Amino acid sequence: MARDTLTGSRIRERRLMIGLRQADLARKVDISASYLNLIEHNRRRIGGKLLVDIAAALSVEPSMLTEGAEAALLATLREAAADAGSTAAEADRVDEFAGRFPGWAEVLARLFRRVGSLERTVETLSDRLTHDPHLAASLHEVLSTAAAIRSTAAILAEPGELEAEWRDRFHRNLHQDAERLAESSKSLVGWLDDSEAGEDRTGVPVEQVEAFVAGRGHHFTELEKGGSVADVPLDNLASGAAREIARSMLAVYAADARAMPLPEMVSALDVLGLDPVALARRFGVGLPAMFRRLASLPEGVLPHEAGLVICDASGSILFRKPVTGFALPRHGESCPLWPLYAALGRPLVPIRRRVSQLGRNAAEFDCLAVAWPEGMPEFDSDPVIRSVMLILPVPTAERGRQAAQPVGASCRVCPRRDCAARREPSILSEGF
Repeated sequence: MARDTLTGSRIRERRLMIGLRQADLARKVDISASYLNLIEHNRRRIGGKLLVDIAAALSVEPSMLTEGAEAALLATLREAAADAGSTAAEADRVDEFAGRFPGWAEVLARLFRRVGSLERTVETLSDRLTHDPHLAASLHEVLSTAAAIRSTAAILAEPGELEAEWRDRFHRNLHQDAERLAESSKSLVGWLDDSEAGEDRTGVPVEQVEAFVAGRGHHFTELEKGGSVADVPLDNLASGAAREIARSMLAVYAADARAMPLPEMVSALDVLGLDPVALARRFGVGLPAMFRRLASLPEGVLPHEAGLVICDASGSILFRKPVTGFALPRHGESCPLWPLYAALGRPLVPIRRRVSQLGRNAAEFDCLAVAWPEGMPEFDSDPVIRSVMLILPVPTAERGRQAAQPVGASCRVCPRRDCAARREPSILSEGF
C-alpha cells in the first residue's frame, strides 16, 4: 500500500491514541460519521480544508497524517525484514506498519541499527583479539607478570617466618612486578582505546600498504601521467617491509596504467560498458590486469564503486580494496565460499557468481574471479598461482532477479548455521 493512501489509518490511530470517539471527531469537522469511517479505512482520499480541520482536531500537523514515516525509516525496516532470513515478515506492508505504529517502527529500526553496529564491533574486536601480533604480545606480557605476582604472593602467604633478606627480596620483586603490570596494562588499554585518536594503528606491513593506497583513493596520478614508482612518496610507510611491498604493488599499477591509459579506458567503457572480458580483449590484456585496472579507476568513472581482493594459492589475502556492504575481514581466513577460492582450483577459467552476505544488510554483489600463474611456468617446478576477485554491487532494481549464493566474511562472525564449509563455530551463533 502506498504511503499517500495511509492517511486514513494515521487519522484512526491518532484518534484512538487521544481517546476521541469517531462520532465526536466527525462532529468537530462537520462531516458524517459514516464518511469519516470510509476515510479511516482508506476508502476515501482527503486533502485541503478537511485534512487541515481533522489535523487541528487531532492536535497534529497535517504533514504527520499525509507523510507518515520517513523514507529512511522504511528502508531500515525493509533491511530488518530481509535480514530476518527464514522469519516470515510482510515486507510489502511496511508502509502500513510504520504509518499505524510509528513508535514501534522507530524502536524496531533503532534496535536493528544497534545490532548492525554491534556486529561491526564484534567483527573488528574478534579479528584484533585473534590475530593482532601487538595485542598477543601485550596480553602475554600482562599474563606473565600476573603469574609472577601470584607466585610471589603465594610464597609470602605461606605460614612460617621468612628470613629478613628473603622477605625483602620477595617484597622488592612483588613491587617491581606490580609496577610492570601497571605499565603493561596502561599501555594495552591505551592501544585498544583508540576511538578518540585518528592515528592508524595498522602494524602489519600489508595493512600499512592497504591504508596507504586507500588514503590515495586507490588512484595514483603520478603513475597515470607516465611517472615512475620513485615519483610516489612513501614517507607515510613506517617500515621497510611495507615500503618494499608498496613498491612492488606500484610497479604493477604503473604497468596496468601504461597498458590501459585512463582516457582510453573511459572511452572504452562508454562503448563496451562494464564488460571485463570485452575490455580485456580491447586492450590485449588478461583478466587479472583488467580487474586491477577497473578497481583503480577514479571515482565517477564507473557507475558504482568496485572492490578487489587478491590471494595466493594458500588462500592468504595479499591485497584488498573494500566495497560498501561487502565485509572483508582485516585478519585471518575469509569465507571459503568466495569465488576467489573456487578460481584457485580452475586456473585461467573465469568464474562469475552472484552472492549475498548474511548480516545487517541485504545487498547483492556480482563477484568475478580468475586465477593465473605468476610468471612463466618452468619445467620441474610448480607454478605460483594467484587469484583475483572483482566485487561489483548489484543495482537495487536488479536484486532478487536471480539466485544469490549466501556467503560470509569469515566463519568466526558468520551467523549462517547450515553451512557445509564452516571451519569453526561462530560467535554470532546465538543470534547476537
